[in-house]
Amino acid sequence: MASATALHGTWRMVSWKRRAVASGAVSDAMGPDPVGYLSYQADGRMMAVVVRRDRPALKGAVPSDAEKAALFDSMLAYAGTYTYENGRVVHHVDASWNPAWGISDLIRPFSIDGSRLSISGAPGIDPKNGEEVVYELEFRKV
Repeated sequence: MASATALHGTWRMVSWKRRAVASGAVSDAMGPDPVGYLSYQADGRMMAVVVRRDRPALKGAVPSDAEKAALFDSMLAYAGTYTYENGRVVHHVDASWNPAWGISDLIRPFSIDGSRLSISGAPGIDPKNGEEVVYELEFRKV
């Protein structure tokens, strides 16, 4: 079983799958080959940022309201503290791209195999459509 100490450092996202609980349909949560990082520090702080690799290009120097909405929908970012509980890491969100994520803790069952971090069985509500989903994420140690 992995420990909290084994989480310390920065992890680069390899993939992020989502499975809809009702239908069982599996899809890429942030498109194929997302760009993302997850960082766990020894002081108990954590940060996560993920963006779609194929984010829309801007038409000018300042994004329009529609472009801002598309950019918002193609990213995820939050920071807070974390605790290790029974083989799971629990993210206690302090700041987030989506304020609803500050309402409850994000529970993340995980395993580490060498330089590979797998977070699987992470239940959640898709912030885009309210659908109940289970996330499967893979990272490599930076």
